[in-house]
Amino acid sequence: MIKRLIPLLLVISIVACQTAIKKERITGRITDSAMVVSAHPLASRAGSEILQKGGNAIDAAIATQLVLAVVHPSAGNVGGGGFMVVRLNDGSAYTLDYRETAPSGATTNMYLGETGEVIKGLSETGHLASGVPGTVAGLAEAHKKFGKLPWKELVQPAIDLAMDGFILTEHEAEGLNYIQEDLEKFNSILPNHLMNAWKAGDSIRHTDLGYALERIRDNGRAGFYEGKTADLIVEEMKRGNGLITHEDLQAYQAIWREPITGEYKNYKIISMPPPSSGGIALIQLLKSVEPYPIQEWGWNTAPTVHLMTEAERRVYADRAAYLGDPDFFEVPVDKITHPVYIEERMKTFDPQKATPSRDIKEGVLQPGESSQTTHLSVIDQYGNAVAVTTTLNDGYGSRVVVAGAGFILNDEMDDFSMKPGVPNMYGAIGGEANKIMPGKRMLSSMTPTIVEKDGHLLMVVGTPGGTTIITSVFQTILNVLEHNMTMQEAVTAKRFHSQWIPDTIQPEFGALLKDDSLQLIRYGHTFESRSSIGRVDAILVLANGKLEGGADPRGDDAADGF
Repeated sequence: MIKRLIPLLLVISIVACQTAIKKERITGRITDSAMVVSAHPLASRAGSEILQKGGNAIDAAIATQLVLAVVHPSAGNVGGGGFMVVRLNDGSAYTLDYRETAPSGATTNMYLGETGEVIKGLSETGHLASGVPGTVAGLAEAHKKFGKLPWKELVQPAIDLAMDGFILTEHEAEGLNYIQEDLEKFNSILPNHLMNAWKAGDSIRHTDLGYALERIRDNGRAGFYEGKTADLIVEEMKRGNGLITHEDLQAYQAIWREPITGEYKNYKIISMPPPSSGGIALIQLLKSVEPYPIQEWGWNTAPTVHLMTEAERRVYADRAAYLGDPDFFEVPVDKITHPVYIEERMKTFDPQKATPSRDIKEGVLQPGESSQTTHLSVIDQYGNAVAVTTTLNDGYGSRVVVAGAGFILNDEMDDFSMKPGVPNMYGAIGGEANKIMPGKRMLSSMTPTIVEKDGHLLMVVGTPGGTTIITSVFQTILNVLEHNMTMQEAVTAKRFHSQWIPDTIQPEFGALLKDDSLQLIRYGHTFESRSSIGRVDAILVLANGKLEGGADPRGDDAADGF
C-alpha cells in the first residue's frame, strides 16, 4: 500500500504549485507590419534589420539562422540541417528539406555490437554520430528561389558577430561550461577560446567560424561543400574515424517537397512533410481531438489532457511504424491523415480510462487511394511568412568542432533506428522505415507550421525539443484557437508531453492542478515530471492586422520588428 501511495504523493507535490493563467491578458511584442522571433535577441535583431533594408521573410530567415550559428551554438548551426516552410503573400506554400543525410559509408548495423546490442553513446557523440550537413545548401537554395537582397548582405551580420565578438547570456555561458569535458574528449585540436569557465556578461569571439562564414559569403554553397571548409571537415572526420567524405559533401542536395496540409475546423494547417514526422503527426492530432469540446472542458483540465494524451499515444505508434525518408520508403501520407482512418484510430478512446501503450499498435491501413533544436518565425512587411526549425539534434550536436572552421557537427545519426524497437536518446521508437542507409535522411520531429484562417495568414509557429516538438506545437495552436490565449500566453503556458512509449504523461512543473492530476490518476495515467519542455517562437496576426510575437521565456528568445 505504501509503494502505491508514493507516486500519488509525488504527483500531488509536483502539480500543487501550478500557477493558473492570469486573468489580465499578457501580450508579447506588438509590431505594425514585420516581425522575427527566434532563440536569441541578437539573431532576431539581425533578421529585423534585414527586413528594414527591404529584404523579405526568406532573407530575414537566412540571416537569423546564420547569426544563431554564432550566438546560439547549442542548436544554431552550419554543421546541421533543418526544414523551412514558406507561405507567400499570394497564398502559395512551399517546404524545403535540408535535413542531414547518412554518409555513403554508413551501414544499417553500424551502431550494433557483435551480439546485436546497441552500443550506447556511439550514435550520440563523437565523429561517427554526424550526418552530412544540409544547412548551408538549404539556405543557399532558399535564397536562389525566393531571396530578394544579395546573398552577401545576409551572411555579413553573422560574420561581424563572430569576428567582433558578443556578450554571452547566462544560458549560453552555462551551456558552454556544461560541454567542456566532451569538448576535450572528442577534439584533439580545439580553439583555446572555447576552453574556459564562462559567465554571463563575458565577451566571446569565434574567429575560425568567422572565416568559414566568409567563405560561405563569398562562394555560397561551394564555400562550404567544396574548397577549404570541405577539406577541414574531411580532415576532422579522418582524425576521429568519422565517415563524411568529399564525395558526400559534393553530392548533398536540399529538396523542395510538397507541403503537408490539413484542416482543423475552419483553419488550414501548412506543415513539413516526411522525412519530418511533424506535419503528419500534427494533422493527425488536431483531427483526433476536433470532435471533442475541449474549449468547454478547459485548458489542461483532466478531460482535455486525457484526450490529448490518448491521441498522442496513437499518433506516435503510427510514427514508429509508417514514417521515414520518402525517397527510400513509401510513406502512406494520404492514408494515415485521412479523416476516416483517424476516426477509426480514436474508436478505442475511453473518456474515463487510459489505454495502456502495450495495447496500442499502429493503425491498419486501408487499401486504395525527428532536444536541442531551434526555431524561428518570420512575417515580413509584404505579407510573406517563413517557419524554420533547424538542429544539431542533441545540445551542441556530436560535440565535435571542425578544427580550423570553428563550427560544431551534428549527431543526427541517432535519429535513425539503430535497431527496430530500440528507443533513441529521446525515447522515440523506430522501425524498418527509418533504418540507416547511405544517402538517406533520418526521421525528424521538427514541425515548422503556418496556420491560415479563411485563406488569410494567421500564425507562424514552431519549437525545438526532440519528440516533444510535435506536442508543443499541437498545444500552442490549441491554446490560441480553443483556449482564447494571446500568442505570448499560448507560448508561456505550461506544457505536457506523451509519446506512446514510455507510458507516461510528462508535465512541466506546475502544468496541472491537483484535482485534475488526481482525476488523471483515476483514469489510469502515471506521471514523470519535467522542468521544461520546448522553446516555442511564434507570431500571430491580430484582427487589426498588427503582429504579436510570442517569445518563449524558457530561454533567451526574443521578438523584434517594426
